[in-house]
Amino acid sequence: MYHELTKRLREALAAHIREKYGVELSVVLERPPKIEMGEVASPVCFELAKRLKKAPRMIAQEIANSFGKVPGIAKLEVAGGGYLNAYFERAEFWKAVANGEQKKEKGFNAEGRKDTENKKQEGKDGETRGKIIVEHTSINPNKAAHVGHVRNAVLGDTMARVLRHAGHRVQVQNYIDNTGVQVADVVIALLWMEKRSPVNVKMMAMEPKFDYLCWDLYAKATQFFAEDKERAAKLRGETLKAIEGDRGEESEVAQVVADAIVGCHLRTMARLGIGYDLLARESEILHLQFWDAAFEKLKSSGAIEFVTAGKMAGCWVMRDKDPEKTAINVEGAESAEKSAEKKEEENVQDKIIVRSNGTVTYVGKDIAYQLWKFGLLGKDFNYRKWPEAPEVAGAEAGHAVWATTTFKNDPAAPHFGEAAETVYNVIDSRQAYLQDVVAEGLRRLGHAGEAERSIHFAYEIVALTPRCAAEMSYELTAEEAKKPYVEVSGRKGFGVKADDLIDKLEAAALSEVAQRHAEMGEAEQRATAHAIAVGALRFFLLKYTRNAIIAFDFNDALSFEGETGPYCQYAVVRIRGIRRKGAELATAAVTDATVRELLNGTDGNSFWDLLRLAGALDSAVESAIGAQEPAFVAKHAFQLAQAFNNFYHKHHILSEADEQKRAFLLALTAIVEAQLVRALELLGIEAPEKM
Repeated sequence: MYHELTKRLREALAAHIREKYGVELSVVLERPPKIEMGEVASPVCFELAKRLKKAPRMIAQEIANSFGKVPGIAKLEVAGGGYLNAYFERAEFWKAVANGEQKKEKGFNAEGRKDTENKKQEGKDGETRGKIIVEHTSINPNKAAHVGHVRNAVLGDTMARVLRHAGHRVQVQNYIDNTGVQVADVVIALLWMEKRSPVNVKMMAMEPKFDYLCWDLYAKATQFFAEDKERAAKLRGETLKAIEGDRGEESEVAQVVADAIVGCHLRTMARLGIGYDLLARESEILHLQFWDAAFEKLKSSGAIEFVTAGKMAGCWVMRDKDPEKTAINVEGAESAEKSAEKKEEENVQDKIIVRSNGTVTYVGKDIAYQLWKFGLLGKDFNYRKWPEAPEVAGAEAGHAVWATTTFKNDPAAPHFGEAAETVYNVIDSRQAYLQDVVAEGLRRLGHAGEAERSIHFAYEIVALTPRCAAEMSYELTAEEAKKPYVEVSGRKGFGVKADDLIDKLEAAALSEVAQRHAEMGEAEQRATAHAIAVGALRFFLLKYTRNAIIAFDFNDALSFEGETGPYCQYAVVRIRGIRRKGAELATAAVTDATVRELLNGTDGNSFWDLLRLAGALDSAVESAIGAQEPAFVAKHAFQLAQAFNNFYHKHHILSEADEQKRAFLLALTAIVEAQLVRALELLGIEAPEKM
């Protein structure tokens, strides 16, 4: 509601200035430093003064005297040297928030929309909106998910929820790199190092912890490649060609490994309330000739060229227009402390689209994928339902996870091939150069607009505090123990597996719940502990801005005090306890007259401050979308929980003698609960009944 009123005011002021002075201006609105100065202030008269050659305060007074009525705005006053301060109609604001004017979007719809046909959705502002794709998680299907992957998935899932809440039509995709180097390395480990047969691998893949087994194998393979580089390079090249060509034991084992581990990843993410609409598999980009179509476009447009001499002889390369640019390592796993020569070599490697042995790099396949996302490839996938997809809490009943396939298309599949309006690619910041190359590929094909709307939703790494690393049984050197955080490495097998992390959080939460609520049954205790653990983890990963390196710590995340998920959840639990007791008092409904009187009375500013914050969720959502920072919603949830706790300690809600005032306090409490629960849902956090 807060965002809606500021939007109305901004548009009304701009229209009034245009009509009165014939000047077109973008009206800026600010939050006054004190609540007594109104809800919003505009310095627009200072800009007008430059154009009209008049004193800012004089212009402000003219506007205030002639400004018409705007629904929801009580008055416009002049302040200081020429500010315009606006005051909201408090009682009307109460009604709007209490009646749920802010629409709630819940669950996953097919292709992330409510209309079942391929239609554009109308947003809150009446504007028709196209599809937005949020691609997130996208873990290489060669090992178990770790805490860094969880940050990716939580950021992407939350951004999708926020966009849906704002009225956008969202489709969530998870890119499965099942033909890449990482999968090839595990195939080599299984066939060459472990001497396993394809049949044996199929049996191994049926184990529930197959992703853990491959975690260890991948680390072993990395060691093997480091010790025998020449043989390893030959094996890797041959294995990649076999996988891309879909032939031989290598391809058979790669498919078994990738599909089994994707299943593990889906189950892991489902524990955190994260689901998907489409699993876009890299194998279909090759086998359905997506890459062939993109390759022809790149060659014919001159976007790439064939190299005949030098280190890259036999490769198709996209030349860098900015040779001074320094790139990040293609794997994104090494330290940034590399020599200039090494960085320059990596920069060259990143621009290779097709290797000299004919295999396609990740960048090449991703260019084809981006072209498809924007409807620029002239081709579409075939689709099938992913078998045994796990249920996701909060998902729409019957929601299916679809995957691309080379087999016959399922006629019941949604129309995923519709062109996207905007694409968010949630990929860590170390892949920035690769994402730049993909966008440059679109630009060189003449799609500059799509390149701009292909957004690299970057984020920094998740490390561990030394205390957390020790709790996860990792041996640290004396030097590592003194550092503020310890970096993890999937290649070296050093890191926190996502399921281990969730298990440990749930165990700690269960111990606390069992102590506090011995009367609960075991199932309820476990469900409560799960909600607390998920809330702790998701909030911890969301409260930091995307450019912040996170040092994860169990104690900090699970704390019931401070800026944490459990703190916000506990505020809801407290409210529900108050409301249950309030219902027993059979208090009469609060009247409009009481609302008006109390919001404008002695304690009015205190009540109004809480109500205004409760009604500002839409503003936090718009800020999150505009800045591409889900942290804005996490900050809003914490501030609302904190504001309610202060309100609770100041006002005796249940013992208030005046029945109408008690009804008002209980109604305000209900408004806060609804908005705080809604904010937490956008963060993917459930508020349990007890804690």
